[in-house]
Amino acid sequence: MAKRSNARRKPQGSVRIIAGEWRGRRLVVAPNTSVRPTPDRVRETLFNWLREDIVGARCLDLYAGTGVLGFESLSRGAAEAWFVEQDPVLVAALGAQAEVFDVQPRIIRQDAGSLLRGRAPQRFDVVFLDPPYAVPIEPLLALLPDWLSDRGIVYVERPLPPGLPEQEGAVWRKRSHGGAVEYGLLRFGAAI
Repeated sequence: MAKRSNARRKPQGSVRIIAGEWRGRRLVVAPNTSVRPTPDRVRETLFNWLREDIVGARCLDLYAGTGVLGFESLSRGAAEAWFVEQDPVLVAALGAQAEVFDVQPRIIRQDAGSLLRGRAPQRFDVVFLDPPYAVPIEPLLALLPDWLSDRGIVYVERPLPPGLPEQEGAVWRKRSHGGAVEYGLLRFGAAI
């Protein structure tokens, strides 16, 4: 007779919320997509850094993928989250996950770069910028100041090498690396 393990196993194709209202809940990673969710350890560090910034924040999750950064923000007390994703399968998954959590974030089906080139309908306190590694980051960073509140901060994740770029008019407040990625928090202009 085979023994059954009582250990909880991670379901294939999911990522968990680390803390807050939905702690331990899982988000399904839509099959046949090219998302690479930010690992738990990196997210834990990120949200420790954001501890003073996240409660009541307006968050913008660009290249949302699974939406784990935006949903983690909402779980930890963010006032609102906007998800920007162009893949229709991922957009549908974001909508389904929002229903599971009984929240109504704004989900925008659009390329994040084209959205940023438009007029900002409001300013955000926290922006998550983790595009596919093939997408150049510097042009996106140059567009962000008009989207940030006075206290706005930007999370950026990039592969090593080259890692995080220097950005004119901005300062890296925190930086770290894990595995083959470097990540950090960037403040622009008045928020420096």
